[in-house]
Amino acid sequence: MASERESFDLSGPLHLTSIDWQNTQHQRSVAACLVQGVYIVERDRQEEREGPQALAPPWWEFFHFKLLRKLVDDVGFSIFGAIYEFKPPPSLCNSPLEEIPRFVIAFRGTLTKNDSVSRDLELDVEVVRNGLHRTSRFEIAMQAVRNMVAAVGDSNVWLAGHSLGSAMAMLAGKTMASTGIFLKSFLFNPPFVSAPIERIKDKRVKHGLRIAGSVITAGLTLAMKAKQQPQQRSHSEENPFTTLSAWFPSLFVNPADGICSEYIGYFEHRKKMEDIGAGAIERLATQNSLGGLLMHAMGKQPAPEPPLHLIPSANLTVNLTPSRDLKEAHGIHQWWRDDLQLRSEVHKYR
Repeated sequence: MASERESFDLSGPLHLTSIDWQNTQHQRSVAACLVQGVYIVERDRQEEREGPQALAPPWWEFFHFKLLRKLVDDVGFSIFGAIYEFKPPPSLCNSPLEEIPRFVIAFRGTLTKNDSVSRDLELDVEVVRNGLHRTSRFEIAMQAVRNMVAAVGDSNVWLAGHSLGSAMAMLAGKTMASTGIFLKSFLFNPPFVSAPIERIKDKRVKHGLRIAGSVITAGLTLAMKAKQQPQQRSHSEENPFTTLSAWFPSLFVNPADGICSEYIGYFEHRKKMEDIGAGAIERLATQNSLGGLLMHAMGKQPAPEPPLHLIPSANLTVNLTPSRDLKEAHGIHQWWRDDLQLRSEVHKYR
């Protein structure tokens, strides 16, 4: 049984009859719809909706995209991603195409349906455990990104994802950025793995906890570096957090969504630490996970790997429009609405 939200005619941004590709709001809406297309193409597969019954195609065809390839998990064979190619109509062929992506690689989040839920939840656990990079689904995604960039060039490829798919897109983007390739990325409700400090109402308590966390994290980082052998130290300095700082993914978060809202505090706290003269402490703390460092200090795990969710720079957009519930605050549907109250800020690591 199809839900209203799966139908483009009932839930899609029908107001976008003409796309201004220079307009960042239009870019955001299109990217979100292409991610929704991945959700619906998997639902079509599960519900065996084919041909005229399939609900997915309008989610990309409305914007003149063609589904080039489906990305299929090797466990359970669910469709978790898609590669879209822009096919401009004759009326657009003579228009400037600088801001238009030739290809978009999009990843869906968790689907709570029988055919895919167990594998999706397994991947969600890997996000929390900082082990997404070791999964076969991510390897399939990363190979697709590398192949596409090698074939058409980085300026022609966008990444997009929502929730778990946002974590996939972020990790793929970080992996490419570490080699000097910076892909335009739209990350909707990306998971931030930490204590939900942002939910604390008292600003002084919240700020105090963040400062204490930064001091402890920075201290543990320095202590760990001091214990390293000289050859380990020189190796670890070859790939610093700053390598990624020229990559500015667009993050879209909702303060009522505890899964991603911590990004608001993460970036605001960095700015506040600079303002009070503690920027050096925060520059060290912001690239490490306190949980990972503590596990290492207690001998529970080897040297901690770089946390998936931490990034140096970002274009952060916060949806201040009130949400009815967590489902709405975390949903992809909010991001193509045209009546949003948004606050955007560029955060650069320095």
